[in-house]
Amino acid sequence: MLGITPWPILSALLFIVLIVAALYLVRATAHNAIQVSTRALHRGFKVASKAVSRSETKLAARNRDVLLAQGREAKERVIEREFDRINETVRKDLANYSSLHRALSESIDRIEKDHQEAVDVPPDPPGWVKAVEAVAEMDAKEGRAHIGSILSDIHKSLIKAHKEAMAAYHAASAKRHKLLRHMRPEWRQIQQNLAAVGKNVDSLLSRSVTIDRLMQEYEDIVRGRDRAVSVLSSSSLVNFFVSAFVLAIAIGGATINFSLIARPMAEMVGGTNLIGGFRTADIAALVIIMVEISMGLFLMESLRITRLFPVIGALPDRTRVRMIWITFTILFLLASVEAGLAYMREVLLHDELATSALLRGGADAATATNEYLWITTAAQMGMGFILPFALTFVAIPLETFVHSLRTIVGLIAIALMRALALILRLLGSAFLYLGVLLKHVYDVPIFVPLWLEERIERRAAEAAGIPGRVGS
Repeated sequence: MLGITPWPILSALLFIVLIVAALYLVRATAHNAIQVSTRALHRGFKVASKAVSRSETKLAARNRDVLLAQGREAKERVIEREFDRINETVRKDLANYSSLHRALSESIDRIEKDHQEAVDVPPDPPGWVKAVEAVAEMDAKEGRAHIGSILSDIHKSLIKAHKEAMAAYHAASAKRHKLLRHMRPEWRQIQQNLAAVGKNVDSLLSRSVTIDRLMQEYEDIVRGRDRAVSVLSSSSLVNFFVSAFVLAIAIGGATINFSLIARPMAEMVGGTNLIGGFRTADIAALVIIMVEISMGLFLMESLRITRLFPVIGALPDRTRVRMIWITFTILFLLASVEAGLAYMREVLLHDELATSALLRGGADAATATNEYLWITTAAQMGMGFILPFALTFVAIPLETFVHSLRTIVGLIAIALMRALALILRLLGSAFLYLGVLLKHVYDVPIFVPLWLEERIERRAAEAAGIPGRVGS
């Protein structure tokens, strides 16, 4: 291209002038193309951002529905359990209310009867009182001869009546005290019965308060209030991390269980056989552990402690009870097998240690090791038997983890989609301003003709007397 003229510098200048002229001539078209392209990209990213925002809204609504459904189901289970407890309390403690009422009525009747019999009845006035009154009314002249004998008889009667009255009073007091002693156990029995009834009533009242609170929370969940959603979200986060921690502990227990049975399994199925690049013994030990966990899951489902498999929970009670015994029997047999494998592992380890000691010439050390073999053997057999039953309870944190994972994944997806919508919106705005920037960059190489054009337009405006054209 520099060969247009014999002089390269002149050719280069001529080439630059041609390019600038071409850029100047197509300036309007280029600006239009830049503007159309950047606006198209801006609209495209804006539409994509709105689509992602709509998807985020739908996902948030879906996540909210799932969260409310899970919360409603969990709250229904809690309320059902509280009603079962109240039913059990009423059936167990208040079912004999009629007999209790009859016993209390009989006790009260006996107490009233004894109380009436224990009333202190005043004694009848003695007969000598009337005799004294008769003597007092006698004429003095007529009764002088008889007053002495009459008073002597009155004195004797008075002493006799006093003795009889004291004896009767002592007998009546003893009888009253005896009746009062008989009343004391009746009062204690009534007090105990009333205390038991009061305790049962207080328990029912406290449970009714709990049910009222649970029903209020359930009503908030059914109505889909924001406060209920917030509480359920925070509860799902807590349940997720707690269940994940418990599952990590269960994985550690399964690892220990695997180490207990992997070595003796190698003696049973062969330690050199491979399946897909893995040892057959390791695969067999892993299968045993997985079967134990599966039996534990089925056992928990049959007991209706977890609800991961609705089909098992919907079985008839008779079939479900049979399934409980079958799964427990299989789990017990597998635990027994693991205990035997743990014993076999200890025996193999001891044989290797004894062989190594004999090869080194340490027969005494081998004998001393054999004396304490039962301790480690019993410990490993106990671990091999207990760990399968411990892994049974993995079903509880697993159910919590699965249900809370749906909420966590939904929250993470919402956050990612919200960030994506923001990024797309920012990219759309960036392309919009990028078009303005590209226009100015395009005008940089042709600033000379643009300057000349501006000068010409200014002079034409000044000649025409149009000051507004200046600088336009």
